[in-house]
Amino acid sequence: MNFKQTDFVKKYAGNPILTPADIPYPAAQVYNAGITKFNGKYVMIFRDDYGRYEEDFRKQQEIALRTGEPYRWPPNTQITLGLAFSDDGFHWEVQPNPCLELKTDEIAHIYDPRLTVIDGRCYLCFAVNTNHGVLGGIAVTDDFENFEYLTMTTPDNRNMVLFPEKIDGKFMRLERPFPVYSRAGNEEFDIWCSKSPDCRYWGESKLLLGAEQVPYSNSKIGPAAPPIKTEKGWLTTIHAVEKINGELYSWHPDWNKIYYGGLILLDPEDPTKIIGMSKKPFLVPEHEYETKGMRGSVIFPGGMILEDSGEVKIYYGAADTVECVATADVADLLKLCGV
Repeated sequence: MNFKQTDFVKKYAGNPILTPADIPYPAAQVYNAGITKFNGKYVMIFRDDYGRYEEDFRKQQEIALRTGEPYRWPPNTQITLGLAFSDDGFHWEVQPNPCLELKTDEIAHIYDPRLTVIDGRCYLCFAVNTNHGVLGGIAVTDDFENFEYLTMTTPDNRNMVLFPEKIDGKFMRLERPFPVYSRAGNEEFDIWCSKSPDCRYWGESKLLLGAEQVPYSNSKIGPAAPPIKTEKGWLTTIHAVEKINGELYSWHPDWNKIYYGGLILLDPEDPTKIIGMSKKPFLVPEHEYETKGMRGSVIFPGGMILEDSGEVKIYYGAADTVECVATADVADLLKLCGV
């Protein structure tokens, strides 16, 4: 497969909008952020990986970008979540300290945040690495200083996102379980949906989309940014992975995965039904900040905001190293889904 970037999706000329150099505390990678609008401000909670000897990392990065050779560095030792605000969604003011760090004897760290405003409160979905597997969790906040933890899954589940409205009086989420054996022992992970009366106890789980149904993936898929409500239905981003024969730019050898951004459209009344899907990805790694980094050729949408003008801001992590944004008209995104 050889996909080209969709013409009507415009990547911001000022990308990346957040880099490790923008962070006033230790940071080697800042990416996979959750973004929403809350109380008149754009809000970002981003993943911050640090402990990679940041100065050495930057030197190695400069050498790698100059020579074209991959740079290598040891796995990170710490992950925390940082907080930033913006008036326009493009220029960000990072707060002086991390907003959230979850670490216990059992929990290694919290990461990959997603933000959704429901009934005037901001909900945070996240992943958690523990000694006994990967969990998905949900917390809620009103001020980004105090977080109430509502629920965590059993292993192994992650990439959870919430719908911004209750469906028939219930919370609804998309999620990506990944059983250790998967199907036939491959990374063919799928998207499921679940419902809850209170955002604490979840059930009514149902398969939404199988990896084999996505024409630009030969591996795993999963939720990306939380859905947005449009006149045609719930517009939802997904991430989709293509494994290639060969090696891509990465800090470690044998990296052969390209991550794309895709779209599905869900029924406005019953979001467990898919009514449209893009036949090709709408976000494709092409620029150096997307193809070179911790893991090159990775695009991972984490936030999507529909403005009153019809413009959609799509925020995404690039190369597992920086945070970026692209824009498109909502009508064009819907057309890509076939409606």
